[in-house]
Amino acid sequence: MRGPVVAVTGAASGVGAMLTERLAASEEIKQVIAIDERRGECEGAQWQILDVRDPAIAEKLRGADVVVHLALDLDLETDAAARTAYNVRGTQTVLTAAAAAGVHRVVLCTSAMVYGALPDNELPLSEDAELRATAEATGVGDLLEIERLARRAPRAHPGLNVTVVRPGVLVGGGTDTALTRYFESPRLLVVAGSRPAWQFCHVEDLCSALEYAVLEKVEGELAVGCDGWLEQEEVEELSGIRRMELPSAVALGAAARLHRIGLTPSPAGDLAYTMYPWVVSGSRMHDAGWRPQWTNEEVLAELLEEVAGRHTVAGRRLGRKDATAAGAAGATVALLGTAALVRRARKARRRI
Repeated sequence: MRGPVVAVTGAASGVGAMLTERLAASEEIKQVIAIDERRGECEGAQWQILDVRDPAIAEKLRGADVVVHLALDLDLETDAAARTAYNVRGTQTVLTAAAAAGVHRVVLCTSAMVYGALPDNELPLSEDAELRATAEATGVGDLLEIERLARRAPRAHPGLNVTVVRPGVLVGGGTDTALTRYFESPRLLVVAGSRPAWQFCHVEDLCSALEYAVLEKVEGELAVGCDGWLEQEEVEELSGIRRMELPSAVALGAAARLHRIGLTPSPAGDLAYTMYPWVVSGSRMHDAGWRPQWTNEEVLAELLEEVAGRHTVAGRRLGRKDATAAGAAGATVALLGTAALVRRARKARRRI
C-alpha cells in the first residue's frame, strides 16, 4: 500500500484516539503507529506503550514518515508545574526523536488561544498575526513554549518539517476546558465593556484538518475552526442561558482571589477568552480545499447537550446540593460561586 506511515502520540484517548481510528481506516495511510502509556481500542494500529518523554521513543518512530504529537495534558485539575513539565519535555523529546529517527514531518496541535484574546484583535485574525497571548490562562504558557519549539526545530534539525494546527474552542469527544465549562454555569458571565466572539471547532473537523497535514496537503501554521463566529447575544439566544453582567474589576478580582486560595482551577487569565475576540480566518486550510463540516451553531448545540446536568461556577464543578445553594444565593454570588465554594472550604477547615 502506498501512503505514509504515521505515528500518533496520545493515541489512546481524546483527539488522539479519534485520529488514530480515522487514519487506520484511511486507504491513503500505509500504517499507523499508536503511542501512549496504555493501549487504546484501535485494532488497526500498531501499539507502542511508553511515555513520550522517554528517549526510547526514537526507536519506536523508526520507519515513520509523519508524527502527529497529541500527548498533551491540559486538564484543569492537573498541577500546573507537573503539566508544564509533561507538555514541554514531551514535545522536546518527540521533536528530537523524530529527527533522529529520520521522520520528515511532525504535526503539533496547540490552540488559537496562542493569538491572545485582546480588545484590539481584528475579526478575524490572520494566521500570520502575532502571538500575543500571555501565560496567564490555563495551559497557554505551555502552548506558547510548544510554538517556540516548533519554530526552532527546523533550524536545529534541517530537513524536519514542523506543521502547527491551532483549533478554536474545541468541542466534542468529552473535551473539558475552562471554555466548555463556561456553558455549565447557571448564568453566562459577561464582563461589562467586553465584546466576546465565539468560534468553535468540533473534534471531527480537527481530525480531518490533521489528516490534511499528515497527507501534506497543507503545511506551516494553520488555524482551524468553524466558518465565522457567534456574537455573545447569539450565544445567549441559542443556549437559552441568561447573562450576568459584572464590572471588570469585580469579575477579574474575584476570579483571581478564588484561584489564589485554591477554590477554583481556572486562573483569572481564562476570563479574557470570554471577554475579547480571538477568532481566526482559517484561510490556509480553505485554500488547500479543506472545509469544516460543522457550523458554530451546530457545535454549540452539541456542547450544550454534552454539559447538560453539570453545574459549574467559577470553573469549579459542584455537586447538586452546592449548585442549588449557589442558585439561590443571588445572581452575583451564584455566578462567581463564592457562597458554595467558601462554605465548602470552611467545612474542610473545620474537619482538619
